[in-house]
Amino acid sequence: MGRGLAMAALAVVAFSLTFPATTWALEGFGPWTVTFARTVVAALIAACALAAARVPPPERRHLPGLALVAAGCVLGFPLLTALALPTSGTAHAAVVTGLLPLTTAIYATARTGARPSPVFWAAAAAGAAAVVAFAAVDSGGSPARGDLYLAAALLLCAAGYAEGGRLAGRLPGWQVISWALVASLPLALPGFTVALLAEPPRPTASSLAAVLWLAAGASFLSMLVWYGGLARAGIARASQLQLAQPLLTLVWSTALLAEPLPAAAPLTAIAVLACIAITQRAPRHPAVSYTTPDPHATRRPAQSG
Repeated sequence: MGRGLAMAALAVVAFSLTFPATTWALEGFGPWTVTFARTVVAALIAACALAAARVPPPERRHLPGLALVAAGCVLGFPLLTALALPTSGTAHAAVVTGLLPLTTAIYATARTGARPSPVFWAAAAAGAAAVVAFAAVDSGGSPARGDLYLAAALLLCAAGYAEGGRLAGRLPGWQVISWALVASLPLALPGFTVALLAEPPRPTASSLAAVLWLAAGASFLSMLVWYGGLARAGIARASQLQLAQPLLTLVWSTALLAEPLPAAAPLTAIAVLACIAITQRAPRHPAVSYTTPDPHATRRPAQSG
C-alpha cells in the first residue's frame, strides 16, 4: 500500500508540470499539433518498449478498457486542455481540474460497487461546490468556453484513470499505457500530418522541449507510474493524492510562467484539498460483488463451534 501511494505521489508531481509545459508548447505549435505530436512520440516509445520486452498482444477482454484509456488519457484530456488553456490560463485550469480526483473516485465507485458513507458524499459535494464557485467568479459569472473544454476533459480523464487503474490490476501498469498509446497511433499519425498543415508551426527551443516532455514524461513515464500506484493502493484512495496537483501547478505557473494568480485560486485549492481529506477519513463499506459464483469452485466445509 505504501509503495503504491508513493508511486501515485511521484506521478502527481510530474502531472503538475503538464499545464505549464503545454503553455510553452503552444508558443510554437497549435493545440491539435501539440496533442497529436505528443501522442505519436509517446506511442513510438511505447511500441519500442513492448517490442523489446516481447510482450504479446492484450487479450480481447482488455480491449474496451484500453480503448477508454486511449480516448480519455491519451487523446481526450490532452486535446481538450490544450484548447482550454489559451482562454482559461494555467492557474484557472489547475483549480478546475481539482475535481478530477472526485470524478475518478465516483467512476471507480460505480465500477466496483463500493458504498461510500454520507460523510464522504457531503465532503465531496462541498469540494465540487468550491470549484464551481471559483470557476464562475473567475470567468465573470458565466461559464467560459475554456470551462466547457475542461469539464469534458475531466469526464474523459476520470474514466481513463479508473479503467487504467482497474486494468493495471491485471496487466503491468506500463503495458496498460503502452497498449493504449499504440492503439492511438493509427489516429494520431494522420491527425498530426493534418494538424501541421492547418496550424503552421513556429517552433522554438522551449516549445520543442515542452512537446518532448509531454510525450516522454507526461504521456508515458508518468502514466505508467500512476497506473502502478492506482493498482497497488486502490483507485479511489490513490486518486485523491491528485488534489495536491492544483497547488503544485499554481506554484509552477508562478515560478516558470510568471502568471498572476487569481486571488481566490489558492484558497479554493486548499478548500478542495480539505474536503477530499475528509473523504479519506470517512468510513467505507465493503464493495458489493456483482460476479457470479463459480459453480465448479471447491467449497470449504463449514467449521463447527
